[in-house]
Amino acid sequence: MASAQWPCLILALFSVLVASGFPRSHARLLEKRSLLEGEVNGIDVYSTKISCKVTSRFAHNVVTTRAVNRADTAKEVSFDVELPKTAFITNFTLTIDGVTYPGNVKEKEVAKKQYEKAVSQGKTAGLVKASGRKLEKFTVSVNVAAGSEITFELTYEELLKRHKGKYEMYLKVQPKQLVKHFEIEADIFEPQGISTLDAEASFITNDLLGSALTKSFSGKKGHVSFKPSLDQQRSCPTCTDSLLNGDFTITYDVNRESPANVQIVNGYFVHFFAPQGLPTVPKNVVFVIDISGSMHGRKMEQTKDALLKILDDVKEEDYLNFILFSGDVITWKDNLVQATPENIQEARTFVRNIQDQGMTNINDGLLRGISMLNKAREEHRVPERSTSIIIMLTDGDANTGESRPPKIQENVRNAIGGKFPLYNLGFGDNLNFNFLESMALENHGIARRIYEDSDANLQLQGFYEEVANPLLTSVEVEYPENAILDLTKNTYQHFYDGSEIVVAGRLVDKDMNNFKADVKGHGAINDLTFTEEVDMMEMEKALQKQDYIFGNYIERLWAYLTIEQLLEKRKNALGDEKENLTAQALDLSLKYHFVTPLTSMVVTKPEDNENQMAIADKPGEGGHGDSALSSFASTDSYQSPLTPYYYVDGDPHFIIQVPEKDDAICFNIDEEPGTVLSLIEDPITGFTVNGQIIGDKRGSPNSETRKTYFGKLGIANTQMDFWIEVTTEKITLWNAAAQSTFSWLDTVTVTQDGLSVTINRKKNIVVSFGDGVTFVVVLHQVWKKHPVHQDFLGFYVVDSHRMSAQTHGLLGQFFHPFDFKVSDIHSGSDPAKPHATMVVKNHRLTVTRGSQKDYRKDVSIGTKVDCWFVHNNGQGLIDGVHSDYIVPDLF
Repeated sequence: MASAQWPCLILALFSVLVASGFPRSHARLLEKRSLLEGEVNGIDVYSTKISCKVTSRFAHNVVTTRAVNRADTAKEVSFDVELPKTAFITNFTLTIDGVTYPGNVKEKEVAKKQYEKAVSQGKTAGLVKASGRKLEKFTVSVNVAAGSEITFELTYEELLKRHKGKYEMYLKVQPKQLVKHFEIEADIFEPQGISTLDAEASFITNDLLGSALTKSFSGKKGHVSFKPSLDQQRSCPTCTDSLLNGDFTITYDVNRESPANVQIVNGYFVHFFAPQGLPTVPKNVVFVIDISGSMHGRKMEQTKDALLKILDDVKEEDYLNFILFSGDVITWKDNLVQATPENIQEARTFVRNIQDQGMTNINDGLLRGISMLNKAREEHRVPERSTSIIIMLTDGDANTGESRPPKIQENVRNAIGGKFPLYNLGFGDNLNFNFLESMALENHGIARRIYEDSDANLQLQGFYEEVANPLLTSVEVEYPENAILDLTKNTYQHFYDGSEIVVAGRLVDKDMNNFKADVKGHGAINDLTFTEEVDMMEMEKALQKQDYIFGNYIERLWAYLTIEQLLEKRKNALGDEKENLTAQALDLSLKYHFVTPLTSMVVTKPEDNENQMAIADKPGEGGHGDSALSSFASTDSYQSPLTPYYYVDGDPHFIIQVPEKDDAICFNIDEEPGTVLSLIEDPITGFTVNGQIIGDKRGSPNSETRKTYFGKLGIANTQMDFWIEVTTEKITLWNAAAQSTFSWLDTVTVTQDGLSVTINRKKNIVVSFGDGVTFVVVLHQVWKKHPVHQDFLGFYVVDSHRMSAQTHGLLGQFFHPFDFKVSDIHSGSDPAKPHATMVVKNHRLTVTRGSQKDYRKDVSIGTKVDCWFVHNNGQGLIDGVHSDYIVPDLF
């Protein structure tokens, strides 16, 4: 799942520590004048710029501050930057009077020895330490000689993770003084296209923000600039202090026309996956809540408030229970219960009456919750396609029952057995967060610290919202065998709505022509396979147009993700495995110049004519379908079975193949746009297929010149409780009340209980009901600015041998064998289209030889099909008259 993200830019803070040699009265006069000019005690911080370039979620951020010492004596200047905990520093340089002192990333132990040596000589050092919920603070100080200029430049990188449907760039703005040239600039490049972009500040009114802020996006590019003037920075018109003190946030998201996006640069690839329109998988949730004495007061009230809010959001198809632990374990119900309105009301009463008491027995509380989830699954008390999660909240360490963390971890690991995730929420600082995190990680979950603050209830509620809507379970991302090296994590227990799965790796063959990726998962009503194919030549052409790419960004994204995941695995590893993971992460950290928990950045700087060390460290937080269909999905071509076929395509032309005659019959139906026609109806098997007619853009009432097509199809099986609506824009599937929506830009296979639906991007859909019923819907796309034509659909029945003898409809009636005879073939007005007499169904008809197109294999050209054309809306060939087949709606 997506954890909390606080990406891209964090603004520098500046403090000036000085010793003044002026008389007090002179100093006050100088100070007043310099403050009005953005100067404090002789140090003029005249420029600060934060430049952020984001390409495909990977952010490269540079914070640059320039200052000059206008005093007559040397001054010490501190450079403070708050940056996201998820970021890795990649560089830091000091430039003094044109001479640059670079930082070097070294193994932590090596850097530590240099650091200790510097400290033993009485020298100060730069530090990175945790700073609040989302940030770490980088601090370095340096003496600046009188009249000297100094430039600080800090670079850091990170992958922006999607959180509740958006990527967020969070900036802490607090320059502590007026800055003449102050600027935040963000350039975003997303190959999928940017769908939304916004920016807001907590420290300034919208009126003032509007004149200092510009934001824009178009297509793949987005831009945000915040450039307040000196006057706009003042807390009041005559004030000398800055109002820039708070949060500046940029949020954006990308277009989701396709659920997946693969990008390849220089032999490295990244695969983003975030489908939309899928129904939520029902959840079985057990809340395991610490009610020990330490939860007394505000923490307990906030926890109860959050649980009450969560109960408002629980869906009726979900199942839930509450386990309370102190010295003993209390359960709300003996088993999981469905979230009916009556049960939710009873749960509210239970939550309101929770009282704190006693000790902290984490082990027994968790094991009771896990046992309850296992029992519900084994005894079929919960839906087959539901998913289970357990959420545990505690504010302290275990102090009764089994209280040894390693043993608790072992018990929990064995009880869960990899079947569902455990999410641990640690309330406050008085607990072993490393233990909670380690236990969550080895059970496919995460740990989150809940900060003791006025919004703790909102933090709890916010976490639940992240996991409230699972769209897929057991997600596997697959690539061609033997084509990929060094793959990052590619299996996920859940995909949650609003998040994103990111997988990166290295190609064995940089010169391969095509690249294919499949994402498989279990949905609420069926199994799905999303396929993404990349043409390498087209990808290369597209990359040449990308302005904001910074160097080898996908390779660095891969390295970032790999290091992050190696460090995560390392937390639960032992012995040789831990050493191996550590070595891999260290090698990559050094190679790509990342400051991680295994490395430090060493900056050598001038100080009183001696070298001095600054160390930057990174702190931690803790204290299937059938084979024929599979072939179709991979090749985008459908191999017709050797059975009769029937279809309707074009204006709309109906074609009936009669294999006994090695020939075909065709007819047209002329009806008004909006009319819905019955194509197939089988009362025995429950199949129906109806189609709605659309007209051309002219809207002409003259049926002689007007073109009509099928623009919408409804395919249903009442016995399976399944419906599919296909339009030229999207495909919607219903199973009972659950709904899934896909676009024609998707390549995806949906399977469920003998049903298989495969969407081939911009081409066709294959719908198979077991062995014996297969339909193909072909998408015809025309030039959007065409003055007459518009997009339409073709419908093909390629296998119908399992449908009953009672099947009817404009196509269905021909599924049963019938005979016809053609005689008296003679020339007509068009020599290429001879006339003839046809005897069929006891009717004698005049027919014309012609041809239509079969577009299953090639939607642009089609294959010619010769046929005998029956005039007058098929009268004499079809049973009754064509108006008998008009129905009120698609279903």
